[in-house]
Amino acid sequence: MDLEQMKKQLEDLDGEMSRLFARRMELSAQLAKARSEQGLAGTDMVGQREAKQRFQQTAGESLAGYAGVVYSTLEDVSQSYQASLLREPSALCERITKSLANTRQLFPESATVACQGVEGAYAQIAADKLFQDAHISYMKSFEAVFSAIANGFCQYGVLPLENSTAGSVNRIYDLMMAYNFSIVRSLRLKVDHNLLARPGVKKEDIREIFSHEQAIAQCSEFLKTMPGAKVTVCENTAVAAKRVAQSDRKDVAALSSHACGALYGLDTLAADVQDKGNNYTRFICIGKEPEIFPGADRTSVMLTLSHRPGALYRVMSRITALGINLTKLESRPLPDRDFEFMFYFDLETSVYSPRFIQLLADLEEMCETFRYLGSYSELV
Repeated sequence: MDLEQMKKQLEDLDGEMSRLFARRMELSAQLAKARSEQGLAGTDMVGQREAKQRFQQTAGESLAGYAGVVYSTLEDVSQSYQASLLREPSALCERITKSLANTRQLFPESATVACQGVEGAYAQIAADKLFQDAHISYMKSFEAVFSAIANGFCQYGVLPLENSTAGSVNRIYDLMMAYNFSIVRSLRLKVDHNLLARPGVKKEDIREIFSHEQAIAQCSEFLKTMPGAKVTVCENTAVAAKRVAQSDRKDVAALSSHACGALYGLDTLAADVQDKGNNYTRFICIGKEPEIFPGADRTSVMLTLSHRPGALYRVMSRITALGINLTKLESRPLPDRDFEFMFYFDLETSVYSPRFIQLLADLEEMCETFRYLGSYSELV
């Protein structure tokens, strides 16, 4: 048999499999409806397990593992299809529909905004890009920003979520588990770090460098060129610049922004010292209630799964089956639960797509706990 003949046989088999798949989905939907009418709730786990074993045995020993994956995928998409036909709109879906209807058409130009740090912080720069007129309140910690939103002290909060060089800001993910909030927009901000010192200070004089831990990680290669300088972590890069400006010492410097250099009257001893030129930090803008502005094409969710094999795979396969793009997956350990994790997902899908609502409804049913964090657009 030549290549063209083999390709033709594969095409014929694909057509046959497609027809059998459609017939299987139709029968599974009929079965689900019949079970529902008879008041049989839940899934027949024993029957599924036995059917999977028969499927694997028929495929033969050498293909049993692959056959098991195929069968599990078939069952997952079948259950999703059944649920889409039978389920009533959930409270979450109704909440999202209400948010779509009630959110104003334009993102606000003016708002009270909570940011961690002091004047000149990257969060403040991000807030000024998100809002034309941001009335900023500076908080001592990331948790204080969440608290300000939860207590109604500010309308919005701006927080760093991840950096293209140093990775995720783990503290933010941990706080997400403790507070109720909604992401309403995100922003990718180009971040350039500079070695700043008081006028007259020379680079060779520096014995201590202040900055935030993320900035320190982003400038690790540059810091290797200054082995004689102690590196001290501060709450914020702007706090570091302010600390240097207010110090009487002539041997200290800060890793901070050009804006902070101008704001606090510091000289630039070395410019753009981050490890990578394309150094971006992604910020999220959070509010107390869901607000879904026109053009929202990103959605963030948090979930926990039952502690059993294949639980995360089932979620991933459901996302894939619906043709939704997963752009980020982060895991964080759950407090007081040994070796169990919270999973954070960023999904790329229009909020107006029927697949979006179907996925959220599916995840609510599949997961041990599920939280919708908001749908939004991202500024670049």
